[in-house]
Amino acid sequence: MKAVGFYRYLSIDEAESLLDLTVSVPQPKPHDLLVKVSAISVNPVDTKQRSPKEKLEKEPRILGYDAVGEVVEVGEQVTLFQKGDKVYFAGDVTRQGSNAAYTLIDERLAALKPEKLSDVEAAAMPLTTLTAWEALFDRLGIKAEKDSGKTILIINGAGGVGSIATQLAKLAGLEVLATASREETIEWTKRHGATTILDHHQSLPEQLERQGRQTVDYILCLHDTTRYFDVMQEMIAPEGKICSIVELTEPVSMSLLKDKSATFVNEFMFTRAKYQTDTMIRQHEILTKAAHLFDKGELVSTVHQVLEPFNAATMKEAHRILEEGRSIGKLVVKGFDENE
Repeated sequence: MKAVGFYRYLSIDEAESLLDLTVSVPQPKPHDLLVKVSAISVNPVDTKQRSPKEKLEKEPRILGYDAVGEVVEVGEQVTLFQKGDKVYFAGDVTRQGSNAAYTLIDERLAALKPEKLSDVEAAAMPLTTLTAWEALFDRLGIKAEKDSGKTILIINGAGGVGSIATQLAKLAGLEVLATASREETIEWTKRHGATTILDHHQSLPEQLERQGRQTVDYILCLHDTTRYFDVMQEMIAPEGKICSIVELTEPVSMSLLKDKSATFVNEFMFTRAKYQTDTMIRQHEILTKAAHLFDKGELVSTVHQVLEPFNAATMKEAHRILEEGRSIGKLVVKGFDENE
């Protein structure tokens, strides 16, 4: 089958950073689905995984996590799906990915594709939806019945995770403040449910104060945690909660968090699959619930750009766009039919 992968970890401008490959169709393990891919989404994690390292792979590494496709074969212990089902999923960072004509996914990490979304619209959503859902409801512990009316600040509101986190937070009854600076990102962020926009190029606490607030109840940090850490400590309410999806790059002082009895937690969407936790099935459940919300129109796809066809040249362009750091929403790649 056709795939895009690499042997060496290189800058995206290098000729061998991503290659057109022909590899064998993988064989499903007991809980696996073999999926014929129809569309994929590209995420910052893809570029981080590919970034330059002193390492050489003996077998080609195939990246890609978000995907939509048809189940063409199931493992002997699969109970949730059958051949012919259309599924969407965010993958497993420890396995070969979805940048291929066929890919494997553990059934506990997949769900039936939202019926009212196209393959392109659906491919944009699994990784960011899972990340946002886990961050808001599993890590921060937000519950609509007790937290409606509270405030949340989403740092990087126009990004892939921010675009769906804003929608989910609004559905839970929260008032959403988000950072954005360009005209198009401000418009995009407001369209998805943010009521107050803060410019991340200016002092966030000062802008918050001009809005008549001193603090917010929750903060979801989706960009450069180290840069924003002191600011978040200042802005979080006493007994408030902060969640970040971005690793710290240097030590920070947490003294003000201690003084406020505030919580800081991390969210990494791949944790459950990577460590084979007892809660892996939760991702199937989240994606299933999200599919119902997409079909009801209560959530909308955040696809913003589509590239085709699927090949190494297209994937290089997708990685370049993400590495520029100015993308809005999600970037999807389609055009798999000619790559079987």
